Amino acid sequence: MTTFYYTHPSFQSHDTGAGHPENAARLRSIDSVLNRAEFAGLVKKDAPRAEIGQILLVHTKAQADKVLDSIPDYGIQYLDPDTPVSPGTGEAVLHAVGAVCAAVDAVFAGLARNAFCGVRPPGHHAEANQAMGFCLFNNIAIAAEHARHKHGIQRVAIVDFDVHHGNGTQHIFQKNKDVLYASTHQHPWYPGTGMVSETGVGNIFNAPLPAGSGGVEFRAAMDGKILPAIDRFKPELILVSAGFDAHKDDPLGALKLVEEDYAWITRELLNLAKRHCGGKLVSALEGGYNLKALGESVGAHVQELLTVK
Repeated sequence: MTTFYYTHPSFQSHDTGAGHPENAARLRSIDSVLNRAEFAGLVKKDAPRAEIGQILLVHTKAQADKVLDSIPDYGIQYLDPDTPVSPGTGEAVLHAVGAVCAAVDAVFAGLARNAFCGVRPPGHHAEANQAMGFCLFNNIAIAAEHARHKHGIQRVAIVDFDVHHGNGTQHIFQKNKDVLYASTHQHPWYPGTGMVSETGVGNIFNAPLPAGSGGVEFRAAMDGKILPAIDRFKPELILVSAGFDAHKDDPLGALKLVEEDYAWITRELLNLAKRHCGGKLVSALEGGYNLKALGESVGAHVQELLTVK
């Protein structure tokens, strides 16, 4: 088995407008790295189009309709000051959801050991009834519920190392003891959630980091809180909200991670996946807005996925 890489041409058609940090060049920078010879073992897969029923595992029908009905025939419209939609957004968001669900299916079918989904728009800020922060549908939350409903598992762990707290994912699962959500993130920072005191029903583990924190602090938070929590939880699947905007060169954050920090946490999560769930791990792109740092950080992450024993 190998690593699947899910992406789709429609992601290039989600036009966010001039100057928006979440733009199509992000995936081109990732592809420029993943096309290198050292990634020859990576199996590229076209993301399928999601079914509405998959979206409704997490989002209300009113919210799903609101997002899809908001897609303009021309130009750019805004669902909030940060979250634009354009004529190509509808197909992009459906294929983003389709990517994570297909990746889950592939690892449960034994076709892939693990998978990385290079998708846009991202998802972890999207709540059940609210799009925000560049995010329309919560890709990783949908993947969790898809796995639980289709594959008959109970316990899913979601790990989020984006520089911004995944308020949407936490909000969706904060009363669900069978889904663990764990996050490192800069705090205080957008969206203002993610304090240590936010624990849900004992399934939420936040490890906020002050601005200026680097690999030492990040690894201490993971080693001291998040990795042990996952180990105790014994997940049947690990999902990763893989945001790379905690990198030292990213313009939207003030943490100081480097590529080796992303490689390290990937190895640690793969070890937990091997211990508890037969190696089943799926990651999906969230943030990351310095193009060079994003490409190289994704490369470090995917290299570990490919070489896991």
